[in-house]
Amino acid sequence: MRKFIAIALTCALLLTAQQPAPKPAAPSAQAPAPVDEGVVTFKTNTQLVVETVIVKDKNGKAIEGLTAKDFTVTEDGAVQTLQFCDFQKLDDLTPPAPPKPDAQPTPVVRGQITPEPPGQVRYQDRRLVAMYFDMSAMPVPDQIRSLAAGIKFVNQQIKPADLVAIMSYTGAGVKVLNDFTADKVELLKSIQALTPGEGQGFDENANDDSTVDAGTAFGQDDSEFNIFNTDRQLAALQTAVKMLGVLNEKKSLVYFASGLRLNGTNNGAQLQATTNAAVRANVSFFPIDARGLVAMAPLGDATQGSPGGVGMYSGASAGAMMSNFQRSQDTLYALAADTGGKAMLDSNDLAAGVVQAEQAISSYYILGYYTTKAALDGKFRRVKITYNGDPSAKLTFRQGYYAGKTFSKFTTADKERQLEDALLLGDPITELTIAMEVDFFQMNRAEYFVPVTVKIPGSELALARKGGAERTLIDFIGEVKDEYNTTVSNVRDKVDIRLSGETAAELVKHPVQYDTGFTLLPGTYTIKFLARDDETGRIGTYINKFVVPNLNKEEKRIPISSVVLSSQLVDMKDALFTAKDRDKTAGANPLLEGGRKLLPNVTRVFAKGRDLYVYLQAYQQTTEKFQPLVAFVTFYKGQTKAFETAPIAVTEGQANRLKTAPLKFDIALGKLPQGRYDCQVTVLDPTGQKAAFWRAPIMIAP
Repeated sequence: MRKFIAIALTCALLLTAQQPAPKPAAPSAQAPAPVDEGVVTFKTNTQLVVETVIVKDKNGKAIEGLTAKDFTVTEDGAVQTLQFCDFQKLDDLTPPAPPKPDAQPTPVVRGQITPEPPGQVRYQDRRLVAMYFDMSAMPVPDQIRSLAAGIKFVNQQIKPADLVAIMSYTGAGVKVLNDFTADKVELLKSIQALTPGEGQGFDENANDDSTVDAGTAFGQDDSEFNIFNTDRQLAALQTAVKMLGVLNEKKSLVYFASGLRLNGTNNGAQLQATTNAAVRANVSFFPIDARGLVAMAPLGDATQGSPGGVGMYSGASAGAMMSNFQRSQDTLYALAADTGGKAMLDSNDLAAGVVQAEQAISSYYILGYYTTKAALDGKFRRVKITYNGDPSAKLTFRQGYYAGKTFSKFTTADKERQLEDALLLGDPITELTIAMEVDFFQMNRAEYFVPVTVKIPGSELALARKGGAERTLIDFIGEVKDEYNTTVSNVRDKVDIRLSGETAAELVKHPVQYDTGFTLLPGTYTIKFLARDDETGRIGTYINKFVVPNLNKEEKRIPISSVVLSSQLVDMKDALFTAKDRDKTAGANPLLEGGRKLLPNVTRVFAKGRDLYVYLQAYQQTTEKFQPLVAFVTFYKGQTKAFETAPIAVTEGQANRLKTAPLKFDIALGKLPQGRYDCQVTVLDPTGQKAAFWRAPIMIAP
C-alpha cells in the first residue's frame, strides 16, 4: 500500500491481513523541510506484522503484566523491533469493562466485519468466535442440527467475554449475517434467518460401489465445473478468513459442514491457499461434522437407494461407503490441524464443538512490529518469539506467515517476473479455476510422451468489455519436478485467443482449453501449472502428482497407455487460439493426426447430442510377433450394464519396436439417458490370455 506525502512524512501501515493495527507507533523517520517554494515528496511502503502469543507458566496459568521488553521476536533470523505489546485478558466470570465515555463509537456496517479504527483496539479483552454455516455442504437434516447447535450455544453457553459473529455460504457468496456482538437477540435473529434447505448439499457422488443411481441432470457451460465444488467451498472459506483478517485479535472460526471430500489431488492448491490465508489472518478453524455420530448400515440406510450389484455381497459397497466417509472427515481434520484448531467429529452434541473453539482462546498478548522485509513477494517468513523471563514458560504463537502479494500495472518484464515468482510461491494463487488432465503414451523402451491438457471456464476470463472484441491473451507457465524435487521439465507459453467472428459473450459460455506435452522417463512427478488472464492479472494454480508407469515390466496384463475421452476432434486450422509453442510437441503427440487434434475432455462431462471419442494405445514390446487384440467399451449405471459397444479387432501394430496398436472408438451418446455412468475400456489378448481394464466416471448432460 503506497501513499505519497508532502512536507510531513506519514507511513502507510500494511498488515499481513491488510488492516490497521492497534496502537500503531509511527516510524522514527522525519521529513526534511521543503526547499524554497518546491515541495519535497517522500514515498514509503511499510508492513506492520501482528502476532498473537499465549504465555503460560509451568502450572498452565497465564503470565500477566509483560511488556515489549520481555519478548524477543525474530523473522527469518533477523531481530525485529516491537512497536507495541497489548495484553488481552479474557475473564469468563467478570464482564469486560465498558468503553470509556470519551471513546469514539465505531459504526457497524451491516453485511461485513467492521475493521478496527486506526490507533484503537476495538475488542479489548474480548474473545472472538465466528460461526460459519456452509449450507452448500450440508443436507437438510444436518442444516437443522447445525442451526440448533448455534442456538443452543447462544442461549446457554456463551460467556461474558465472548463476542460472536454469524456467517453463511449458500453457493452464491459468503454473507456476514451478524458482526461480532454479545447481543443474544440479534444473534438468534441471524441464525433463525437461515432457512433449512437453502443451498443444500452439492452432489458429492463418488461414482464407486457405494453410488446410488439418482438419475440427476448435470448443467453445462460453467456448471460442468461443479465437479470441483470442493474448490468453491474452500475458496469461500478463504474469503471468510480474509473478512476476519481486518481484526488483529485471535479468531476462532467454527465451520459447520457435513464433511468436505477432496476430489483426489485436484483441490490441493485451493486447500493450501485457504490454510495459508487463515494463518495469515490469525484465524483457527474448528470444523464440526454436522452428521454427528453416524451408524453406517452396510448397504446404506433408509435415506438412500440400494447400490445394487455384486458389491452388496462382496463387501465392496460397505468398504467404499466407509472410505468416502473417512475421506470427507480427513479434510476437516487437516483444516483444523494446519491452523491450530481442532475438529469435532463423531459427536451428536454439535454445540460442544463451539464451546471447544471458545475454550481454545485464553488470555494472550498482541505484538506488533515493522518487518525489515518490506517486499510484498508472497514468500514465507518464519517467525520465532522468545520470552526473556522464566525459561520454563510455554509460548504458543504462529510459526510464520506468507507475505502479502500485490498485482498492479506491470511492464513486460514485470509480468514475466510476476509469473516466475508466483510459480515459486508456497502460497498458491487461486483467482482462476483450472482443471487439468495428465496422460502418458510410450514412445520407445525408455521414454514416454506426457500430454497435459488445461481447461479454464470461459466465464472466468475477463475479455474486452467492448462488444465484438477480437482477441484476449492468456499466459501459461508450468514445471514438472521428480520425487527428489528436481525440475525435469518446464513450459512457458502465451495463448492468443481469437474469437473467429463470435462475440466475447459467446466465448464466455465455453471453456478455453490449452494443451502441451513433456517427454519423461518412468517415475513419480509433481506438476505445478499457472494460468494468468493478461487483461486483469488474475492467476490460477493447479498442483498435482502423477505417475508414469514402467510398462516394460508389465507381465500379467496387456501394457496400455492412458485412455483419453473426448467429444472434440478439431482441425488445427480451425483452432480457437494460436499458441507460441503449439507445434513444439506435435511430432510426438499421438492425439494429433492428419492435421486434426483430439482434445481430451478434462471434466468428463459430455453433451448428449455429441459423439464420445475413446483413444488409447496397447503395446507388445515383449512379443516376437504381434498378437491380435480385441477391445470394447462398456457403460455401467451403478452395477447395471447400460450399453456396450461392438468389439473391434486389431490384427497388426505399427512398425516400431513397441508394436504399438492404436485403439479408437466413436460412440453416439444419443442412445444413453442423461446421468452419471462408469465408462470401462476392456482390451483382450485371446492368444496370450491377457487382459487390461480401465474405468472412470463420466457424466452425460442434456
